[in-house]
Amino acid sequence: MLFKHIITTLCIGCMITPALTAKKKKEAEPEGYKFTTVIESPITSIKNQSSSGTCWCFSGLSFFESEILKNGYTDSLDLSEMFIVHNSYQEKAEKFVRLHGVLNFGQGSSFGNVLYGLKHYGIVPEWEMDGLNYGTDIHRHSELDGVLRAYLDVIVKNPNGTLSTAWKEGFKGILDAYLGECPETFTVNGKEYNPHTYMESLGINLDDYVDITSWTHRPFYEKMVIEVPDNWLWESSMNVPIDDLVAIIDNALENGYTVAWASDVSERGFNRDGLGIVPDYDALEIELKETGSDQARWIGAAKNDLYKKAFEAPCPELEITQEMRQEGYDNYQTTDDHGMQIFGIAHDQNGKKYYMVKNSWGDAGQYNGIWYVSEAFVRYKTMDILVNKNAIPADIKAKMNF
Repeated sequence: MLFKHIITTLCIGCMITPALTAKKKKEAEPEGYKFTTVIESPITSIKNQSSSGTCWCFSGLSFFESEILKNGYTDSLDLSEMFIVHNSYQEKAEKFVRLHGVLNFGQGSSFGNVLYGLKHYGIVPEWEMDGLNYGTDIHRHSELDGVLRAYLDVIVKNPNGTLSTAWKEGFKGILDAYLGECPETFTVNGKEYNPHTYMESLGINLDDYVDITSWTHRPFYEKMVIEVPDNWLWESSMNVPIDDLVAIIDNALENGYTVAWASDVSERGFNRDGLGIVPDYDALEIELKETGSDQARWIGAAKNDLYKKAFEAPCPELEITQEMRQEGYDNYQTTDDHGMQIFGIAHDQNGKKYYMVKNSWGDAGQYNGIWYVSEAFVRYKTMDILVNKNAIPADIKAKMNF
């Protein structure tokens, strides 16, 4: 009987142990971030800039596509990024040569470049110029960028002692070979357009847009040129306190507008899976010391453990000040990495606000090309925004002397 009792006890133990293990495993699963949409404005389809440094154009044109949709445009809408890129490269090359090569020449640029391009070059539909003339079905610009720079390096050396009359056409020929020639006329819905008349047909006033930034080394409520290498056009932005910049974003979204958003995404807090946050690692370490391993309790948590915990569930974030922003910019910790489009507001399961961001990395991340970015991240790492001036609150607009 004793042997039978021992066997029965062991069997019961075998049944209980897996159940307890499963329960512990379930309890240990990360809570995750759960978002509820509060405000959302229409956007066009997610695009993929792939291996090109042309986020500025993808996000800038995406912003203008939303502006066109807001004005009631109902036809299929997909504007050609590479039309703007092709024309911009030509102007950038001319300035590079005029400055004897002392200018940042690369794939990057600014929202101001998109606005300038629409005003000066017009626009064409994507199907008229997809820019894929070099044997791939995705954008790969490393070879193109290298060839263009090598060409210009020869020109600025001025080997003939005077610049030839052929160099601009030669440069354009490289762009034509890689990106295709810019269409002079085309047909949409049975009507013939050129790039300028097509732009006019889209129903927006290009004088309605203003670029806005926030730095303390220049006076507030005055225009300034953001001193970053990619601002080769030397376009100016209106400088405002960060509280005003965030108020402009919120007011725009609340009134059906979207915002073109340039930011630093090199931070670990901007992950590759759809989140942008500014974790307070000191607060997280205190939590881990209280609830984590014995090692964390006595000698502190490893950095990777803190980083992992920050993305397992909504975490405490740093309180961002104007001074923190400026320090990041002055010390090259905040740089002009990437352009995106803010098109909505969402709350997490704790009620905290996040901005809904359309990226140009295809359907990457768990939200298929959409990122959720906290207000703290926007306050900390925003380089500048482009917005319709009619979306700016009246009191802030008055300070800008519009």
